[in-house]
Amino acid sequence: MRPVQRNFYEPSSAPGKGVVWEWENDNGSWTPYDMEICVTIQNAYEKQHPWLDLTSLGFCYLIDFNSMSQTNRQSQRKRRLRRRMDLAYPLIMGSIPKSQSWPVGASSGQPCSCQQCILVNSTRAASNAILASQRRKLYGGTVGNPGAPGSLTVVRQSNTFAGTSLWSPTSASSGTNNNNISVGGGQAKAEQVQLPLSTANFPCSPVMPSLSSAHGHHALTINGQNNLNRPGTQRISMPTARGAIPPGVPALPVKNLTGSGPVHPALAGMTGILMCAAGLPVCLTRAPKPILHPPPINKSDMKPVPGINGMRRKTKKKHLRRGKNPEDVVRRYTEKIKVVPDEDCTICMERLVMSSGYEGVLQHKGIKPELVGKLGKCGHMYHLLCLVAMYNNGNKDGSLQCPTCKTIYGEKTGTQPPGKMEYHVIPHCLPGYPDSKSIRIVYDIPAGIQTNEHPNPGKKFSARGFPRHCYLPDNEKGRKVLKLLIMAWDRRLIFTIGTSSTTGESDTVVWNEIHHKTEFGSNLTGHGYPDPNYLDNVLTELSAQGVGEDNLKD
Repeated sequence: MRPVQRNFYEPSSAPGKGVVWEWENDNGSWTPYDMEICVTIQNAYEKQHPWLDLTSLGFCYLIDFNSMSQTNRQSQRKRRLRRRMDLAYPLIMGSIPKSQSWPVGASSGQPCSCQQCILVNSTRAASNAILASQRRKLYGGTVGNPGAPGSLTVVRQSNTFAGTSLWSPTSASSGTNNNNISVGGGQAKAEQVQLPLSTANFPCSPVMPSLSSAHGHHALTINGQNNLNRPGTQRISMPTARGAIPPGVPALPVKNLTGSGPVHPALAGMTGILMCAAGLPVCLTRAPKPILHPPPINKSDMKPVPGINGMRRKTKKKHLRRGKNPEDVVRRYTEKIKVVPDEDCTICMERLVMSSGYEGVLQHKGIKPELVGKLGKCGHMYHLLCLVAMYNNGNKDGSLQCPTCKTIYGEKTGTQPPGKMEYHVIPHCLPGYPDSKSIRIVYDIPAGIQTNEHPNPGKKFSARGFPRHCYLPDNEKGRKVLKLLIMAWDRRLIFTIGTSSTTGESDTVVWNEIHHKTEFGSNLTGHGYPDPNYLDNVLTELSAQGVGEDNLKD
């Protein structure tokens, strides 16, 4: 579980007016900025500032309101911006609530009257009566080992209990005294935790015990007078044996791991209690674990993939740049326009009938700032000087990619660091392909030092999770995908160096927008099988990188 929150904004702010600022991504679609950034951009826009520097917000971007563009201050790459006015959020009537998170009623000192809290109160009252009776039988009405006034001693059997904490994290911080932890001896090696009591200990209070266990097979026995509003010490222990439901304790209609029920409220946990109060069906279970790898395979069982030579590829040396210089590359894929239309150049955002926005920034012989060219395949038009600037800002591999429709001219290559790729057939089938064996791909890239083509030349980069195992069905379409993946590997397009979207680590090897299936026998993570659309989707992703099926014919 993770906490959630909702934010409130003034009606005069960007979200209150329905204003959303978006930037154009590499796919030609629009991505909204985070709400806080939207508010900042809108404030600057309304004050008629010509530009806005986002460095103070942790982003190295410069917003230009005149050209409606975003410029990366490091790479100088520009992206288009737009301002939408049709996404208004609903208004709140009356005053803004002070709190939007559970629990409610904790600060008032009064118990909540909702169905969930009534159920919890009645359950605890019945448990208190039964357990107090058991305590009197054991101790003859005497109080257990005394503790500090106003504190509660929780004893947890460390050799038998491996679940979650009995008490919510906030209970350890409420109060001002007697907040210490001591470890006692004995055969059970019990931990005694002194926790302060609160005078407002209702089910909706932050100091309410969380009767949950991660394993679902421990019962509670409470020895002592269980009046949580009274100063004194109560002892709660976790025995090893599962206890039956005492008389008077309402059982919950919850199925446990064995399929039987009902169960003790302590086994159901707070979530189970609240769901039962809402009339929802509850079943205790454990989250299944994904099957990432097939059973162990002997090397003799690994066979070459039919129709594909070899079983291993190493990263080739960096492709030779085909253009003698950027001007030659741009001229190879464009033709000059004599009659220039009155429209924007989407690179510099200046009109095509005007000079390029890079005039004075770039100086290239033979390319004047006012020259306009049209790309051969797609027909989109740009200043030739802008295309030169775009090429200089890229991988400089002799290829161009139209910034409007992403059509690739030439052979696009990437910045994948050195490594090796292995592929072979294994005698196991993937879910959804019962009649086919499987192709296993193994990528292995070691850590190293970044070069000039990487984000931080001279700095070390990490390579987490290698070797990485990926899987395809051994059928006609699966072998076609493998051939294209090998081609993408040779062009260094499978991986790149950047920031991991999973861990947030920077300067590490990450996937480069070509999805792979890394889960063998299940699809719990979304990276496994069955997935009937995966092969078609990855063919589309490969084509977007300039690795299409027409390359196989060549």
